[in-house]
Amino acid sequence: MGIGNIYMTSDAKTRSISPENFTGEKGKGGMATTGTGANASRDLGKGWKVSPSVVIKAHTTYTVADITGPGSIQHIWMTPTGNWRYSILRFYWDDEKTPSVEVPVGDFFCMGWGKFSQLSSLAVTVNPGSGFSCFWPMPFRKKCRITMENINNEDMVLYYQVDYTLTEVPKEAGYFHAQKRRIE
Repeated sequence: MGIGNIYMTSDAKTRSISPENFTGEKGKGGMATTGTGANASRDLGKGWKVSPSVVIKAHTTYTVADITGPGSIQHIWMTPTGNWRYSILRFYWDDEKTPSVEVPVGDFFCMGWGKFSQLSSLAVTVNPGSGFSCFWPMPFRKKCRITMENINNEDMVLYYQVDYTLTEVPKEAGYFHAQKRRIE
């Protein structure tokens, strides 16, 4: 499931996780009645972005996605506030205790200097307003869990969406790995 085999038909089921639909349940997007956008959307009613983001308190970890597979992450969009180096993104495949991805959110989206710079590539885009998008296909066989840890002393706001498929994963498919390593 990706650009390399876009011409293939599939019976994969597509899903999307966001602050409007924490579980990716079919037909449950846009159903929130409370959230960070409740005041701005107060007159619009159900179906509008009442909860476009979450607040991650200082020194806490938030579960962005918890998916039972098999399947594959297809796209991740995020717009985090605060210092990107203080927001640690982690991915756990299947039943891992140690993450396969552990990196500051800015570094994951190619913004290693902590400052916005527009980027357009096949795998990663960064748009004005710090809209981060990642299109790396990331298969998992049993489970995928994505977390964001806020190691800052201030709360952060995270706008996000994780798009994925529920489908069989070929036995030869590898797992996505990324880790920040600092050499002094």
